[in-house]
Amino acid sequence: MNGIYDEARLALHAVWTRRWLALSVAWGVCVLGWLVVSQIPSRYESRARVFVQVSQVLPDATGQTSVGQQQTLDQIRQTLVSAVNLQKVVRGTDLAQDVSSEAEVAAKAAELVSAIKIVAQQDNLFEITTTAASPKLARQITQKLIDIFAEQNLADDRQSNAQSLSFIDKQLAERQRQLQDAEAKRADFQNSYLGSLPGTGSIADRIGAARTQMSQVDGDLAAATSGLAALQGQLAGTARTVAGSAVATGPARARLAAIQGQLADARARGFTDQHPDVVALKQQLAAATAAARGEPAGGTGSADNPLFLSLQSMAADKQAQVAAMRIRKNQLQGDLDQLNAKLTDDPQAAAEQGDIDRSYQVLKAQYDQLLTQREQVALRAQAQSSADAVKFNTIDPPTLPGKPSAPNRMLLLSGVLVAGLLAGVGAAFALGQLRQTFATASRLERASGLPVIGSVGEVVTRAQSDARGRQLRYLLGGGAGLVAAYLLLLTVELVQRGMAA
Repeated sequence: MNGIYDEARLALHAVWTRRWLALSVAWGVCVLGWLVVSQIPSRYESRARVFVQVSQVLPDATGQTSVGQQQTLDQIRQTLVSAVNLQKVVRGTDLAQDVSSEAEVAAKAAELVSAIKIVAQQDNLFEITTTAASPKLARQITQKLIDIFAEQNLADDRQSNAQSLSFIDKQLAERQRQLQDAEAKRADFQNSYLGSLPGTGSIADRIGAARTQMSQVDGDLAAATSGLAALQGQLAGTARTVAGSAVATGPARARLAAIQGQLADARARGFTDQHPDVVALKQQLAAATAAARGEPAGGTGSADNPLFLSLQSMAADKQAQVAAMRIRKNQLQGDLDQLNAKLTDDPQAAAEQGDIDRSYQVLKAQYDQLLTQREQVALRAQAQSSADAVKFNTIDPPTLPGKPSAPNRMLLLSGVLVAGLLAGVGAAFALGQLRQTFATASRLERASGLPVIGSVGEVVTRAQSDARGRQLRYLLGGGAGLVAAYLLLLTVELVQRGMAA
């Protein structure tokens, strides 16, 4: 503990004996440091908060709205610091006093890019921070940005919609011309190559359609042939006439015979006894039988079997259907043979027709898509004309900063003072280490390794004491002057802040 105390005393003695050097170095470092700090330009920050509300008037093609809103917010963020807007800011603020050409305007606008910072605090809330050389200029820049965006936002949206419509109209006209050319080429090819062939469309389409119809006709023909065979079997097992029947001579018996034929026909068709038609015929048969009993009968003999007649009529119908289907099948087979022969004889023409049809379909799809997009853009523009798509409100107006955000001169001035004092003390201590003396007897003993018998204290005369007193006053005056200069600089900084505000 005593060793540390002795070392501290020795250090203080070395500094004190070289106090004028310490004061000179402190003054030099402080003056130089304060000069550097005074040359640093002040920067003032003006802040404003704006609220941007995106009202999605119409959904996009997928029916979603969140993606469109996010894209719109990103566009707003980029629009605020676009080169065009920044050049308008330069011309509309005090920055215009320092520029005389378009090149200087562009250079000032490029410098503003790093001086403007936009931060999204929330989804729709933005904070705009502008840094400038004066508080007034910082607020002017921030306010000008807000004004420019608020004035041009809706006009830009409408201009963008008009440009989109103009572009789509040009594309539609071009696609329509190409589509008309493709239609004319397709019609010429149809007339010259496929005019005599059956069906419509390409050869492959016609062959496919003919095969589909052939398959359907084959199925219907098989069903009709099977039904005809069944009717012919029933007809072969049914008697042509009914023996022992009275020959009908009156209307009642003729009606009875007709109803019996209708009932036989219904049963031949597969109707059951519970079928409504069979039930009605049975009721009519009972009434007709009662009426026929009171009618005088003619002579006995044989009569035509109504069931046989009905089956014979149905068989004739089936035969006619089968014949018609066979004719249709032969016709389709002839069409298929003709198409296959055409395809075999001229395969390049078929390939050419495929290319023509594909080109036509592609152009038709593009035209329909462009037409749909035009309707969407026109509808969106009409909706935006009645409701603003973007609402821009200023939540916090641009602030007028009362103090510079950078540099913190009061802190820097204080730091320079502390650094100057430390530099003076350090210089005196370092010089003391280079020119070592023995301030105490114990230090002389350690350095020489020999015992010190005694020491003689310094004897100061009155004249020396007066001289040392004056030197001490001068030293204190120099230190007080350094502190006074520091306080003066702080006062000047505060006055400058008040004048800037």
